[in-house]
Amino acid sequence: MYRRGWSHRNRRYAAVRQAVAWCYRGGSISAEPRINDRIRVPEVRLVGPSGEQVGIVPLAKALELAQEYDLDLVEVAATARPPVCKLMDYGKFKYESAMKAREARKNQAHTVIKEMKLRPKIDPHDYDTKKGHVVRFLKQGDKVKITIMFRGREQSRPELGFRLLQRLASDVEDLGFIESNPKQDGRNMIMVLGPHKKKTEAMAEAREAQAARKAERQGGVPADQSVEEPAEEPTEEHAQA
Repeated sequence: MYRRGWSHRNRRYAAVRQAVAWCYRGGSISAEPRINDRIRVPEVRLVGPSGEQVGIVPLAKALELAQEYDLDLVEVAATARPPVCKLMDYGKFKYESAMKAREARKNQAHTVIKEMKLRPKIDPHDYDTKKGHVVRFLKQGDKVKITIMFRGREQSRPELGFRLLQRLASDVEDLGFIESNPKQDGRNMIMVLGPHKKKTEAMAEAREAQAARKAERQGGVPADQSVEEPAEEPTEEHAQA
């Protein structure tokens, strides 16, 4: 009997936990503000379409004004007492909010750490290729983690990796700086380069360059069409005719 009662209580607690988790996942809690008939309070503090303060009015009066202006009554501060509602075009408001959020995400700079791996005895051609990638990453405003991988007997000569990292940092010093000095990490030696240019600046320059290339393509006119050929002068034969 004890076990049966305990099992029943566990099932009840599990059901409660499941219901709470369902609510947190969005089952019954909506992020959308309440509008029009979904507002269930006796009175509201009303804000007009232009932001003017109307004052505390009964909900029925606020809904009547919304119909009169052909607008929506939107609850903008549900926790206030009484709740604050505003007259607005809710569809237009949602569209503008979505566009602002999209523009903010577009201009948001995310710090990205790129990684480049090298060997202590790297070939000159491979070194130039790897350095080109590092230059590109720094120009984009990203950090670069440089990893020197030691194998076998190379582990006994860490100075080879140190000199290679110093050489790379010197080659790209116009674009980046040593943010984290070279340090040994097991079989690897790691250094982090940071860009002089901020990510937002790099993104802005990239957009400007893209816009300039697009304008150049759209405005470009073939040379044979841009200059009109002079009219053909009448020959002596035509003049006599």
